[in-house]
Amino acid sequence: MAIKMIEIIATTIEDAKRIEKSGCSRIELVSALTEGGLTPSYSLIKNVVQAVNIPINVMIRPHAKSFIYTPEEIQLMKEDILIAKDLKANGVVLGVLNEKNKICEESLSELLSVCDGIDVTFHRAIDELFDPVSGIKVLTKYPQITNVLTSGGKGNIEDNIRVIRDMIYNAGHINVLLGGGLNLQNIAYIMDKAKATDYHFGTAVREDSSAFGEISLEKIKELVEIKNIRELL
Repeated sequence: MAIKMIEIIATTIEDAKRIEKSGCSRIELVSALTEGGLTPSYSLIKNVVQAVNIPINVMIRPHAKSFIYTPEEIQLMKEDILIAKDLKANGVVLGVLNEKNKICEESLSELLSVCDGIDVTFHRAIDELFDPVSGIKVLTKYPQITNVLTSGGKGNIEDNIRVIRDMIYNAGHINVLLGGGLNLQNIAYIMDKAKATDYHFGTAVREDSSAFGEISLEKIKELVEIKNIRELL
């Protein structure tokens, strides 16, 4: 199956420039990578969008405490989405759960009400669900959602292949974007077994595989070579 998308996390302008130079397809822009990614600042979004020509999807996540948000926090997220749109970001990345550990459709609908005209990725909050497959079925009700970022639930992504395949089968119009635990050692296996078309990398393509390491062009080059080889097989 052809690989359509390689998305890499950026936290700085220099990250974004390196990702574009590497030939990857899209950037997820975040702050606080060690916290799983939070909403970046206005000035960072503006300057990254101006610095590169590939699509930028902006994380909309006000805190790392949980994926449950108060009405005030949902309003904050809506304002951040509008800022990202105004700054010409390609899309946003978000996720909302409720106290029952299910997708909070009320909050999701609120957020999607200001997402017209941009891509929307529902992030790895879906992996917190008892049944991520049922979660993606819920998300297919919302045409604004273009991607779901997942490792197929909790645990090691290599052990979640069956769930990932079920998620892809039930994804409808949504692209399943695999991420969380991918690295240069397991990506060929995951590509072969999961049959996904979209892949997402964070620390695995940084020096020392550290959130504080620089983006490694050598690692991304190796990743792209693996992708190209899989497409030829």
